[in-house]
Amino acid sequence: SITKERTEVILQGTSSLDPNDPSAVWEEYDFKCKPGDLKRRPCFISPYHYRLDWLMWFAAFQTYEQNEWIIHLAGKLLAQEEETLSLMGTNPFAGREPP
Repeated sequence: SITKERTEVILQGTSSLDPNDPSAVWEEYDFKCKPGDLKRRPCFISPYHYRLDWLMWFAAFQTYEQNEWIIHLAGKLLAQEEETLSLMGTNPFAGREPP
């Protein structure tokens, strides 16, 4: 069975020097197949699935302490590690300074 509501983990970054500033602009990292933008056509790659996108779904059911890999993922995104960024659908900081 599946739930009627879906909790999502959303990864965002900002170029703002003060991330607590109310005027800071936060930009979202999109995944290749994880549900997100409602205007985007759903990803369908049967019988396979993107492992990271699938893990993000399960991470939403628990805390980050139970999913330590999310902290490592965030660190790699902050460092703009190319191998990690290749797993993402979009990098909002491409060609710019890291968040």
